[in-house]
Amino acid sequence: MGAIVSLREVSRTYQLGSVLVPALIDASLEVQDGEFVAIVGPSGSGKTTMMNILGCLDRPTSGEYLFDGVAVSELDEDELALVRGRAIGFVFQNYSLLPRTTALDNVAAPLLYQGVNRHRRAERARAALRRVGLEDRDAHRPSELSGGQRQRVAVARALVTEPRMILADEPTGNLDSQSGREIIALLRELNASGRTIVLITHDRDVAEAADRHVILRDGRVAA
Repeated sequence: MGAIVSLREVSRTYQLGSVLVPALIDASLEVQDGEFVAIVGPSGSGKTTMMNILGCLDRPTSGEYLFDGVAVSELDEDELALVRGRAIGFVFQNYSLLPRTTALDNVAAPLLYQGVNRHRRAERARAALRRVGLEDRDAHRPSELSGGQRQRVAVARALVTEPRMILADEPTGNLDSQSGREIIALLRELNASGRTIVLITHDRDVAEAADRHVILRDGRVAA
């Protein structure tokens, strides 16, 4: 056990015309391997910026981010893509599924970019769908699935590469209450099996599923 995520006084400032806008200010955070942590805050608190940095989608303006002990600032774009593709699984509010593609092929897509052969891709995608209870929906397209089922497909896609960490950004935001509870229960099951989960949410009720809360307010870690 050790820290899989370590932010050390990380700031991120954006330039809008001639104006500098601080989105994250001197944020420090550690997430231990196997933890379930919720990052909680209202709109404009810096949650999305922190998620983008944690997911290696953006770089800090200042400070240091270590992922699994490696300084992200020292990685080039190809190395960052490898981290995103293999070590981090993403689950987004809007599912981000390919609309004309079956659930099986949506889940298998990350493996295509890794050069995994077709037979092995299908095998691993079916196993991931089985883990989220959707093995009987593998030939369905997103339009043929409910919102909760689409999000389960998205979770399966995040799992298929066997990542060290899953970043879930408002994963219940487009779901009804029952489907939302099912997705949160699924994330808890995955955490119980050893997966590190970082949940980004504005909803404190949703955050209750996590073992630890990190509160963001006006770009700063408040608690």
